[in-house]
Amino acid sequence: MTRKGILGKKVGMTQLFTDKGELIPVTVIQATPNIVMQLKTNENDGYEAVQLGFEDRREVLANKPQQGHAKKANTTPKHFVREFRDVNLDDYKVGDEVKVDTFASGDVIDVTGITKGHGFQGNIKRFGQSRGPETHGSRYHRIPGSMGSIINRVFKGKMLPGRMGGNQVTTQNLVVAKVDIENNLLMIRGNVPGANKSLIKIQSTIKGIKGQKNIGAVISDETSEAIEEAK
Repeated sequence: MTRKGILGKKVGMTQLFTDKGELIPVTVIQATPNIVMQLKTNENDGYEAVQLGFEDRREVLANKPQQGHAKKANTTPKHFVREFRDVNLDDYKVGDEVKVDTFASGDVIDVTGITKGHGFQGNIKRFGQSRGPETHGSRYHRIPGSMGSIINRVFKGKMLPGRMGGNQVTTQNLVVAKVDIENNLLMIRGNVPGANKSLIKIQSTIKGIKGQKNIGAVISDETSEAIEEAK
C-alpha cells in the first residue's frame, strides 16, 4: 500500500462546525512546505524511503555533515528530518516541496509525536492504580504495595513509580477535518500526541480504513480568529 506523509508543528486545539452544525474539536498543525532532502533506494540503501526536512535551522547550529546534506537538496539545514517508507519514489525529486495539499479533507492518517512529560510520578497517576484505605492506622495509602514473591528481586514489568511521559507515541486512524492551503494548516479531528509547538509526523494510515465519510467541515469566523490567535 502506497502511503504519503508530511512533517509539521502542533499549534493547538480549536473547533470546527460541519454543514449540519455539528461541533468538531480539531488539532491545528502548521505544516509549512517540507523539502525532499534525500531519496533512499534498494540499490544504495537496501530499502526505499523519502526523507523530508521541516523548519529551517541556522547554519551556525548545524555541523558540516548536516550542511553538506542540505546543499545536495539546494536548501538550508533543517531542524526536523524524518523518513517515510511505503511511498512511490517516482512522485518525489530531491529539492521538491511537499505541501499540505498532499492530504485532503476526509483522509485517514496516523500521527506520531512525543507525549507531554510529567516528570517523576507515583504508580497511582502513572498507571491508574487504586489507593489503599483512608482509615486512620491503615498505613497503606499511595505506596506501590507488594513486590511479589520473595526471591530477592523485582520482576520485570512491575508497575512502580518513575518517569512519566516524554515517549514517542503514534495515534492511528485520525481524520483530516480541513486543509487550509493558503495558511499551510492541517486540521485533524480530535487530539494528537505532544504539547503545543511540538514537532509532528503525519502519514497515511497503515491499516487502510475503508468507508470513512468526508467530514465536510465548514470553518466559522470565530474559529478563524482563534487560529490566528494560536499562531
